[in-house]
Amino acid sequence: MDIGRQIDTYLRHLVVERGMSKNTIAAYRRDLARYQQFLAELGITELDSVGENLVNDFSAALASRWAMSATSIARVLSGVRGFHKYLLMEGVTTVDGAAKVKPPKPPRRLPKAITVSQVEALLAASGPDPKDADGAALSPIKVRDRAILELLYATGARVSEVVGLDLDDLVDPTLVRLFGKGSKERIVPVGSFAQSALEAYVVRVRPMLATLGRGTPALFLNQLGGRLSRQSIWQIITDAAEAAQLPGEISPHTLRHSFATHLLEGGADVRVVQELLGHSSVATTQIYTLITVDALREVYSTAHPRARR
Repeated sequence: MDIGRQIDTYLRHLVVERGMSKNTIAAYRRDLARYQQFLAELGITELDSVGENLVNDFSAALASRWAMSATSIARVLSGVRGFHKYLLMEGVTTVDGAAKVKPPKPPRRLPKAITVSQVEALLAASGPDPKDADGAALSPIKVRDRAILELLYATGARVSEVVGLDLDDLVDPTLVRLFGKGSKERIVPVGSFAQSALEAYVVRVRPMLATLGRGTPALFLNQLGGRLSRQSIWQIITDAAEAAQLPGEISPHTLRHSFATHLLEGGADVRVVQELLGHSSVATTQIYTLITVDALREVYSTAHPRARR
């Protein structure tokens, strides 16, 4: 069996039957060529003799010899597994030696959160204090921007959830109705600071913006009176972060992560935070506990007299 010829046949199958692009096929070809090289160096010419252990050895070689990351290894192994599955389906081989091979798990990335003081600086830079009538008169759009950021941090909402808010979703001054993934509905409390910012926007600014549009029910409007976009909210946060001179990239999700982290640091139960975030599984929420544990460990190591040698 010519392994190189079988690889070519498999790649033609991906083009004809799966409609994969030239760039994707080129990546598959490079990955499978590396696999072919690995097998050739071991003197293996029959793919029926390839088993789980051998493919796992190839996975280890990708890390040690080719210095690939876990994500890249997972991509290569996906191609190898697809190749072996195809050969079995076509009757070229009698066994699928890669079927049980699992790719390495990529390192867990902790959500990025900023400190409470950084959040306060970001909010202050986004627009005038809701109680500042003069500031609101000078910068009505900034009143809207402040209300958006206050709401994002007060509720931990996703940017898509805030964009989708209608005026009627303000259940009362203390509660907002959010629609998460799969249109799953949840009611989330709104803190006093966000309440003040929303009131200033709804009373002073939204009516003015609404006259420029076609009567959309959207809560947050752009300068043409239409529903504000996700991209616009990203830009609002980016501009506020630059004005506040905050380091790194600050995104709408940064406020969501900060919301969860600060609640847990304040003693909130993880299942309460799960409900507020709209997570279907508590396991998703528990990643935030790693941040607070790391913070506790750092404080302990620097404060306890016998924590370090």
